[in-house]
Amino acid sequence: MGFVGILVVFGMVFGGYLIAGGKMPVILKAAPLELMIIGGAALGAYIIANPMKVIKAGVKLGMKAMTAKGPQKKDYLELLQMLFQLFQVFRKEGPQGLEKHIENPEQSDIFKSYPSFIHNHHAVHYLCDTMKITLSAELTAYDVDDLLDFDLKAIHAEEHLAQHAVQAVADGFPGLGIVAAVLGIVKTMAHLTEGVEKIGALVSSALVGTMLGVFGAYGLIGPTATKMGSDIEAEGRYLNCIKNALVALQKGAPPLVCVEYARRSIMPEERPTFNEVDKATKEIKKAA
Repeated sequence: MGFVGILVVFGMVFGGYLIAGGKMPVILKAAPLELMIIGGAALGAYIIANPMKVIKAGVKLGMKAMTAKGPQKKDYLELLQMLFQLFQVFRKEGPQGLEKHIENPEQSDIFKSYPSFIHNHHAVHYLCDTMKITLSAELTAYDVDDLLDFDLKAIHAEEHLAQHAVQAVADGFPGLGIVAAVLGIVKTMAHLTEGVEKIGALVSSALVGTMLGVFGAYGLIGPTATKMGSDIEAEGRYLNCIKNALVALQKGAPPLVCVEYARRSIMPEERPTFNEVDKATKEIKKAA
């Protein structure tokens, strides 16, 4: 939906400008140089302010914000199916039965059957690393709960650094637009003797810089940073679902109950119904 939103923003802003009698050639002529000043300064500040890993993460999450919808109901249903199947293996075959899956998740027949999970590298490591330590050490359910909370906070902290970096760019864009406009006015001062028409053209070009700064901040970059934050929270809810299932397993709950703990932690709009999960788990039992 991100690109749809961009089309709406451009359509409404510049469509209204044209309906009001504005001339697009004025903006199109001034925009390249103004964007070079504003965008170049913003990019330079972004590079100055952030280490390379945050710069790369900001670009990656920004692109994802334009295309990703976050985990949907079908993704959660796949996750619950996968957890049930994995826990069934643990109940029937013990730790030995799980080792081949959690040691090499990319080669696991179970994980490969659920593409939305196996393509989520955070989720794969979150689940597999936790199961490795629970199988090799005596941990209580409280220990596992704390361990998963620490991991989730670390993942969020890293991703939020990138989000805040992009938001800082959005916050700086209006000011950089003013810089571009001031430079345009400075340029205009050298042409005061060349008539009203020339001065008017130069001033209008300078004002395009202010417009682009504000437009970029509140119409494009700021909303992208907000969407990045929403995506991070959605990913956190997906991982939290895994966490609740693992904590329930550590308490000794049977697979179906573990899955129900996980299901109840999903937001109602995205949560599969009890009957949908029941049907999915029964299919797994039949296949086994």
